[in-house]
Amino acid sequence: MLTGQAMAFLSLTWIIYRGLAIPRIAECGLSCSQGFTCRSHMNWNIFSNFCRQPPASMSRSVLETLTLSTAMKCAPRNGCSLLLRVHASLTLHESLRGLEACSMTLDTQEIQCQIVRVSRASRQMQVGQQLQVHFDCFEVSVAQSLYVTLRTVPHFCGVQLDQQYHVEARKLSYWVDRSRKVVLVQVPEAPGGPDYYVRLCFKWFICEDAGALVQVTANSVSQTISLPYSQELPCLCLEGWSATPDAVRTQTCPFEDDTEALWDAIHYDPGSQALSWEPACPVSGHVSLCWRPGPGVHCHELEHSGRPAHGRVQYPLVDTQPQLCLKFSTSLGSWVKCPFEQQRFPAWKMAVQPASSPSHLRITFFSPSPARFQVHLCHGRKMWPPACRPALPAIPLPPASGNLTADPAVAFVDIPGDEACAPDTCIQGRRTDVHFSAPQQLCDLQCTASRRTAD
Repeated sequence: MLTGQAMAFLSLTWIIYRGLAIPRIAECGLSCSQGFTCRSHMNWNIFSNFCRQPPASMSRSVLETLTLSTAMKCAPRNGCSLLLRVHASLTLHESLRGLEACSMTLDTQEIQCQIVRVSRASRQMQVGQQLQVHFDCFEVSVAQSLYVTLRTVPHFCGVQLDQQYHVEARKLSYWVDRSRKVVLVQVPEAPGGPDYYVRLCFKWFICEDAGALVQVTANSVSQTISLPYSQELPCLCLEGWSATPDAVRTQTCPFEDDTEALWDAIHYDPGSQALSWEPACPVSGHVSLCWRPGPGVHCHELEHSGRPAHGRVQYPLVDTQPQLCLKFSTSLGSWVKCPFEQQRFPAWKMAVQPASSPSHLRITFFSPSPARFQVHLCHGRKMWPPACRPALPAIPLPPASGNLTADPAVAFVDIPGDEACAPDTCIQGRRTDVHFSAPQQLCDLQCTASRRTAD
């Protein structure tokens, strides 16, 4: 970890095999247990699936173990290649002449088979003894997925072992330098190996370029590649592949848990009063509008505002109240963003004033622009939704004239004071000329006050 820099150490699964802790062999070949004489050959009759019933004296568990691993064979001129090593053991029966191992590549369905035969003299002398066989001449490629089958020769029905195997891949180290906004990739030495490519990309249906493609020339010196990025997004991935035909590409996404940046992509259009959000990465989750009465308290979801967070989400005719927020929920958690908390957005206010009748209170609405409102009397302020009485529409006031230093009063409602001042009662005001509005509320009124403004 670099001093004075916020560095995260991560590990990338690479797709070339240099530097792996893989055993090296000079030649591929065959070996059998001491006392057995064996020989092997490739079997091209891979479509022969006929089997015969095993004799009654032979156990179906005559095949005991199947162990797979990877080896590397290097030649000065031809470079290095990977081989699949097969270790098998069986109890020799008088009806067996050997065994057969087949490897099928899952992506291409290519099949390789090898037959190991035990000499007649060995079979006659070693009946009932355990035979162990090692052979390692199956050519494979890094990051391949294989399906390996072990059968007897001749092939007896139901006497078979199967195993799926993934060819090992190399671990390539990289670091994220957040202060400089670069990914530093440590490329180990690879003398005689193929070149390979690294890049940053945005992972959608395919991985789209997020920077320059870097070709790394294989040599005997370890190298560090610097890949700059502009924003830490969960779909920003590091991709690498060997400079060989049809090479398998391997990806890792350093910021896959850094979802915070996704929720900042909120846009409000004052002309259409539309609030929209469009994620920079694929997201699986839920988005809704919510009302947050105060800082740090629960944000209550507004009815009919839930949307799947798979792509662009837009809400038409949205009230620019500071308490109106967007809530995002995924499998990693939930986040609340309140885009109208900034002072530059116009917001209406609600206040309590004396009414013309001494037994009533006047709820007055102040707004920088024309708007329509309604009032609810609600009980149970700690419940959501609260128990509210039917709405009382606010009466519009004529437009104010002259140079105003404050937002003008645009509407009012007179309500009985004994009802408004009852215990556990809130006055809840809301705009009605928009599709989505967050309420303002006044609770536990002191009815002797001449005026109270909603928080």
